[in-house]
Amino acid sequence: MIKRHTISFYHAFSGLVYSFRTQPNFAVHLFVSILAIFAGVYLRINSFEWLIITMTIFVGLVIELINTAIESTVDLITKEFHPIAKIAKDTSAAAMLVYAFGAIIVALMIFLPKWPYI
Repeated sequence: MIKRHTISFYHAFSGLVYSFRTQPNFAVHLFVSILAIFAGVYLRINSFEWLIITMTIFVGLVIELINTAIESTVDLITKEFHPIAKIAKDTSAAAMLVYAFGAIIVALMIFLPKWPYI
């Protein structure tokens, strides 16, 4: 039982490493997330705001991982151009784009009112 969980954890960790090494947007998301953490510390956001920022960071990473999985699956199925494959890849990328816009709005709502020079 423990061996099965260890193997599952290993594969999950491998997926994270793969995404970090091969997906530029995943690395960008991590970088922006670190900036948000520093901003939160600097601006001394409260516990509820930390909860919102933490959830925003993790959900964004999850969506990026799902986007990578969908794109990889489509690439496995066909290397040729197909309009339905394009729709699958474009809409999974659009999900991350929509989420990124939402994350920006969340960050602005939390950080802007606390920023000292605005």
